[in-house]
Amino acid sequence: MKTAITSTGNMGSSLVDSRFGRCAWFVIYDSQSGSSEFIPNPYAHAEEEAGAESVKLLISRKVERIISGEFGIKIKPMLDINKIQMIVITGKEKTIDDIIGMLSDKS
Repeated sequence: MKTAITSTGNMGSSLVDSRFGRCAWFVIYDSQSGSSEFIPNPYAHAEEEAGAESVKLLISRKVERIISGEFGIKIKPMLDINKIQMIVITGKEKTIDDIIGMLSDKS
């Protein structure tokens, strides 16, 4: 399963970004291969539709689950239609390595 994680940077020690559409980076973690790919978010500074365009980008990458601190109100219906699971991380800040570790334990 491919999972997208919003990230503040391009390293495993980077924190999960609380913003979905305007996050700095997306990390695509593939639980089957165990590989991770860091992708700069081309919509981080978009005037509008950053969330919708980010969803389209992740759909093109065949993502089945997205983890972020928060999502805009327009995003849930788009994810539902495309059968993409939305997971909101709250509380203590977590690193990308923390999240990937939790996902690896469940695989």
